[in-house]
Amino acid sequence: MAKCEICEKAVNFGLQVSHSNRKSNRAWKPNVKSVRANVDGTVKTVNVCTKCLRSNKVERV
Repeated sequence: MAKCEICEKAVNFGLQVSHSNRKSNRAWKPNVKSVRANVDGTVKTVNVCTKCLRSNKVERV
């Protein structure tokens, strides 16, 4: 699974709890996009979460 290269956001694991209190494993996956960005003056393809994209931590090309 992809990880954000800016903020290191990755998959989190926990329990899904039903109404009858039965528990099963589940994963929360980050919304990671593959984006062409300007990194140190060169154009690279990086994996970035949408929160970092919205907050302008990455300069898109």
